[in-house]
Amino acid sequence: MICVRLYGMSRRRQQRRADKARRHLQPTHRSAPMGAQSSATAPPRVVVRQASHVERLAYSRSQAAKALGISLSTLRRLLPYIETIEMPWGTSLIPVDELERIAAERRRTARPRLEPATRGRKPAVPPEIARRLCDERSAGKSLRQIADGLNADRIPTAHDGKKWWPSTVRDVLQRAT
Repeated sequence: MICVRLYGMSRRRQQRRADKARRHLQPTHRSAPMGAQSSATAPPRVVVRQASHVERLAYSRSQAAKALGISLSTLRRLLPYIETIEMPWGTSLIPVDELERIAAERRRTARPRLEPATRGRKPAVPPEIARRLCDERSAGKSLRQIADGLNADRIPTAHDGKKWWPSTVRDVLQRAT
C-alpha cells in the first residue's frame, strides 16, 4: 500500500481512508482448523507496507502553474488542451507526464545575452588632464591652486561648467586613483 497525500483533503479524512483501505485488505474470515481447508481455496496472503518514497503522480492546478512558471489564469486558458483526472470529490488533477509534455512544448531556446553596459559615470575628463591633476597634486599643490591653474589655462571642465572648483578637482583625483 502506498501512502499518498491527496491535496484538498483534511488529514483526518485521509486517515479514515487509509484505515478503511487497510480493513479491506485484511482477510475477514476465520481460518479453519489445520488440514480442513485446502491450499487451493485459501485466500492469498496480503502484505501491507508503507513506501519510503512516493513520486508525485499528479498536480493540482495551482501546483501545475507554479511548476510551469505561469500564472493560474494562463493555466486556466490551457486547461482545455490538457488531459486532467477528475477526482470523486470534484478536484481535477494534472498528471505529471502531461505537465512535462506541456513544459516541453513551451520550452524555448534562450536568447543570447546582451553585452553588459559599463557601470558608473563615463570619464568626462580627458586622460591627459587627469594625469596633469595627479602630477600637480603629487608635487604638493593644493586643490585650490590646481583649480586656479586650470582656469588660467582655460581648460574646459568635464560638463562644460564655468570654471574649475577645488571639489571638482578632488572628484577627478578620486576617480583617477
